[in-house]
Amino acid sequence: MEILVILVPLALMLGLAGLAAFLWSLRSGQYDDLDGAAWRAIADDDPPPREAPAKR
Repeated sequence: MEILVILVPLALMLGLAGLAAFLWSLRSGQYDDLDGAAWRAIADDDPPPREAPAKR
């Protein structure tokens, strides 16, 4: 039972740290554009490959 004296405050601190990290991510705009990253991952922005000149 003495371990609860350590584990309960530790669990509360970790929970508050997670909540603080989540609130920070909300304020910094991490969730503003949810679809943009998905479209950028599949977008084909590479230029087409150049064809090699024909050899004679």
